[in-house]
Amino acid sequence: MNTFVAILGLAFLILIHEAGHFYTALAVKMRPRKFYIGFPPPLARVRRRGIEYGIGTIPLGGYVKIPGMHRPAARDLDVRLQPIVRRTPSLVPKVEGVKRLLAAADYDGARFALEDLGTALRQAGEPTDGLTDVRDALSDDAYWRQRPWKKILVIFAGPGTNALFAIVVFAILFMTGGGKATATIDQVVPKTPAAHMTLHAGDKIVAINGDAVKKASDIPKRISSSHGRPLTVQVRRGDRILILGPTRPEKIQGVYRLGFALQGKGLAPLAAFGQSVKLTGIVSRDIVKSLTHLVHKSGREQISSPVGIVRGSSAAAHEGTDTYLWTLGLISLSLALLNLLPLLPLDGGHILLSLLEAVRGRAIAREVYERFSAVGIALVLLLFFIGLSNDVGRIGGG
Repeated sequence: MNTFVAILGLAFLILIHEAGHFYTALAVKMRPRKFYIGFPPPLARVRRRGIEYGIGTIPLGGYVKIPGMHRPAARDLDVRLQPIVRRTPSLVPKVEGVKRLLAAADYDGARFALEDLGTALRQAGEPTDGLTDVRDALSDDAYWRQRPWKKILVIFAGPGTNALFAIVVFAILFMTGGGKATATIDQVVPKTPAAHMTLHAGDKIVAINGDAVKKASDIPKRISSSHGRPLTVQVRRGDRILILGPTRPEKIQGVYRLGFALQGKGLAPLAAFGQSVKLTGIVSRDIVKSLTHLVHKSGREQISSPVGIVRGSSAAAHEGTDTYLWTLGLISLSLALLNLLPLLPLDGGHILLSLLEAVRGRAIAREVYERFSAVGIALVLLLFFIGLSNDVGRIGGG
C-alpha cells in the first residue's frame, strides 16, 4: 500500500509539472496538441477540443506536446513520406516543392504548398498523418515563432510549479505542527533505540541523563553530543514520571540520534510562509551544491532513479503522513532543480537557448539544437543509469 501511495505521489508531481507547461501555453496562445503522463505508446487516450490527453506505457515522466518546438526543415518530411513516395511516385513533385520552400525559409509559401500536398495525398488514398508535425510547426502558435519571454515563461512554468508546490506543502506543514519544536514526542521510529527503550508518542521529555531540559532545542543537541554513549531519558507520561534507558544512540546520516520526532507548534500563516521560503532556499542551495560533486564517487552515489524515489517515498509513507509530505515536497523541489539543468531535452536547456536567441537577436540554427540535444540526452541517460544502478545496489544490500 505504501508503495502504491509513493507511486501516486510521484505521478502527481509529474502531473502538476506538465500542467504548469500546459496551462501557461494555453494562456499565451500557444495551444498544446498533447498532454501525457508517461510516454507512448498510450495505455489510454482521449481527444477533447483538438487536444489528445493520455497515459503512456513508459512511466518515466510525462510531456506536453507544444507545436513547433523547432523551425521546420526539409528533412522533416522525409522519414514519414518516403514509404508513400515509393508507393506513389506521382507525389514526388509536390513533396519536393514543399521541401524547397522550407529550405528557403519561405514558411508562408510552404504552408499553402503543404495543404496542396495533403489534398494530393488524400486523392491518392494515402494517409496524411506524416504532415501533422510540419503543419504544426508552420502554424501561427508554433513555439519557435513566439517572442523569447513567452517561450521562457512556458518552459519555466513546469519546474516553477514543482517549486511552488514544495513551498505550499512546507508552509502547510509549518502551520500544522512543523514549526517551533516542543518537548513532546510526536512519533517513534520502529526498530530504533527510542523504540527499544519504550518511548511513546505523547511522552514529554523533562530530563536527559538527569539534567533538566529547559528548551526543546536542547534535546537533539544533548543526544548528538553524547557521541554514542548510553543515555537515560526522563519523561512525563500522563500523571507518571518515568526514567527510560540507559540506551546508546545510533549514528544516522552522520548524527547520533535515538529515533523519535518531536511535536511542533504550528506557526501563523505569514510566518509559516516565510519559513517555507527560507527552507526552500536552503535546500535548493544544498541540492545545487551536491550537483557540483557528481564528478566524485561520493556525489554519484547520492543519485536516485524513479525506482529509488518511489522506495524512499514508500519508507516515508510508512513513518506517517507528515514525514511523507515533507519527503514529497523535497522530491518536488529536486525535480524542479533537475529540470532546470541547462541540458536538452530538459527545461533548462530550452530556457538557455531561448535566452541566447534573445541576446543574439536571431534564431539559433536547427543543427545546433540537434547537437546540443544529442549531448544532453546522453548525459541525462547517464544520470538515469547511475541512479538505477545505485538503487539496485541499495535494494540488494550493496
